[in-house]
Amino acid sequence: MNRLYLAAMSLDSLLEVIYDPNSEDWTKRNETAFKDLFGSPNGRYKQSAERTMTLRAPAIDMETGVRYAAYIHPSNPTSGPYSGLSFVVFPAPQAPCLIGLVVGTQGLVPDETILGRPGHARKAQAICSWLNAKFGRGKQVAWAKQDPTRTDISVPDELRQKWSQYKNVFERYGKEMYALFAPDDDRDATREALAALLDLVFSERGFKTLAAAETDSEDIRAGWFEHLMPAVHQARVRSLLAERRFVILQGPPGTGKTTMAMDLLSEDYGGHGQTIQFHANTTYETFVGGLAPAHSADQLGLNFKPTPGLLMEAAAIALQDPSKPYLLHIDEINRADLSKVLGEAIFLLETDSKLKRCVHLPFDFGEPFHRTLFLPENLHIVGTMNSADRSIAIVDVAVRRRFGFVGLWPQMSVVEEKGSETTQKAFRDLVSIFIEHASDDSFSLVPGHSYFLQADPTKAKEHLTTNLVPLLEEYLSQGYVAGFAEPIRNFIQGIRSL
Repeated sequence: MNRLYLAAMSLDSLLEVIYDPNSEDWTKRNETAFKDLFGSPNGRYKQSAERTMTLRAPAIDMETGVRYAAYIHPSNPTSGPYSGLSFVVFPAPQAPCLIGLVVGTQGLVPDETILGRPGHARKAQAICSWLNAKFGRGKQVAWAKQDPTRTDISVPDELRQKWSQYKNVFERYGKEMYALFAPDDDRDATREALAALLDLVFSERGFKTLAAAETDSEDIRAGWFEHLMPAVHQARVRSLLAERRFVILQGPPGTGKTTMAMDLLSEDYGGHGQTIQFHANTTYETFVGGLAPAHSADQLGLNFKPTPGLLMEAAAIALQDPSKPYLLHIDEINRADLSKVLGEAIFLLETDSKLKRCVHLPFDFGEPFHRTLFLPENLHIVGTMNSADRSIAIVDVAVRRRFGFVGLWPQMSVVEEKGSETTQKAFRDLVSIFIEHASDDSFSLVPGHSYFLQADPTKAKEHLTTNLVPLLEEYLSQGYVAGFAEPIRNFIQGIRSL
């Protein structure tokens, strides 16, 4: 038998429980399903992993009247309320069992470290996002809470209405649930949901899958990992620019934002455009237009005349050939105070307006706009924004509404292609630290793949020491990674010991 078949077999008994929850022998069938998960050759996990979980599957819970089957921490009593992290299935009268991760009603202990770690919540959310994207087909099949420890927050009312077949379950355990999957007739989808959630639980207990299930597990992990750090291709940004005209590429340092913008300009726009860079001294006058000093032949000294700014100049060039798209690339777009730099011209950054938008200017700037500025439809703007730079202006809501924002994240595929074994390992180790320990704010600081692109093994240490380590030390000194400073310091020590 091949490995894929063996990987599926280990979940067959549990899958039958999910789709036939109302038959007799609920407890016995769950005991069989639990046992089938462990041991070679047909199990998914090592036999020793069984000691990290205890099955509780009462025929009926006398206290609540809600049936369930839960894999719980073995330190819990054999009956009554339990605590800690659990994998649970809840049967319903007219539907397959609801599958989920649940906090015991007695609290977080002994799993408070797992449940409180940002990475656990982050991975549960990514799994649910992946399940919705892959199997939802226009409807929601999975849900995850932002913070599993918030047992004061219940399952949203909107979800209760969508999944009304589980009303009694939500009424009793809605506050303790933090990751859920509602199966439909697609058994393959349910099998992958079971595998993803169980693999997460057992990995938190320190157990990987057996060799027979390793390929299956890695494929599933690769699927939901894409929702942690999704890959964005140039073609998608080009399509978004064609649709929305105004786009900002944002992300951590070293993720290729500027490179992608310049590739767009040279490859997709055939060089028809220009690159400018914002900084703290960029003003309305330099970007939109204003009075600027000019020499006069018939007067001593200087006088002032209306002078187009970079935006007005780009609009004028684009207007020369309306059939040809023109790209204005603004690098480090949030280094300037955008609200002040744009002024009333923010009114022009609207793509879905049925009326032609224009603003009246205080001076006559000559051809082609004179005192009325508008942006030709073939003028596209792409900005780049470094999410790690906390010392610069925050893009306000009014500006954000007018741009399409695309996040660029570090990509292992790039490091595998252009890095060395040393830099690949360093990349995996550092990304894992950020995934597991970083808060949502700090997660946007994870260094990009460009810090790891050294293919020569003999130069890898120097490359990491002189490029990556200073960035991490700056994070430490600024307090950006205060919540997980020790893992970062340990990583730096590891780089220096290479």
